[in-house]
Amino acid sequence: MTVAPDDPALHNAVERLPWFHTSTHPDWPAEHFDPEAALSAATKEMFEQHGLSVASWAESQRAKALHIGTYEAAVHNMLRRIGAQGDRGKQFYLYRIRLKAEIAVRDSWIADPGGLMGDVPLIDVCPPGVHAVRYRNDHEDPGGLSLALGRSAIDSTQRIEIPAATDHECDHLWVHTAVAELKDVTPTRRAKTHNLVDSLAQQLPVNLRGHFLTAVAFDENQDTEEWASYTKGLVNMVTAPEIILAALDQQPIRCL
Repeated sequence: MTVAPDDPALHNAVERLPWFHTSTHPDWPAEHFDPEAALSAATKEMFEQHGLSVASWAESQRAKALHIGTYEAAVHNMLRRIGAQGDRGKQFYLYRIRLKAEIAVRDSWIADPGGLMGDVPLIDVCPPGVHAVRYRNDHEDPGGLSLALGRSAIDSTQRIEIPAATDHECDHLWVHTAVAELKDVTPTRRAKTHNLVDSLAQQLPVNLRGHFLTAVAFDENQDTEEWASYTKGLVNMVTAPEIILAALDQQPIRCL
């Protein structure tokens, strides 16, 4: 796999480009990241039973590089996490990131340094004096360039909850039609909802369709209007990015 030769990050200063990230954390990147806070007492006990140090593990987590990328990579990351990593039902946030003007970026680009989880110590990719490195993303927006970097390289962020609400007439029409078609369906709506979303899935790139269908799989306990709004909102992330970017434009800037 090679990097697209017209990728803007090859020909422009990366600190001048907008970058994106999706996360379930409403304060990404956290000012005081405490990995231990997410561990249960049972997990900490398991560490001890295996002779492992919780404090050392937490320090290794804090030493990991952050990952940001193209808008496409951020959306792909979210759908993959929902569809394949157990994050279905969680609230996601889309971040737009601006970098500090004075950061030092590693020359050229490198191959994707991490696995599907993206875990890589910052020092492994950014030697002392380097704040960020471009890498070929093999997992989201394949072939596009993403960045591995430290928190100190980020100047500011803007954030919206996703999927974003929309007042677009065609969205309201799809939601209204879907709710009406599901109203009298018995005993299960699952087959009908699959038919409703199949045409939407065809609008997406092939590598996103499976994760999308998993993300919007209907739960019989769900409110049909809530389900339909969520489904159409996820599609808009791919087919109508201008709506999402306009929503980001209206958000306050959080300086780090």
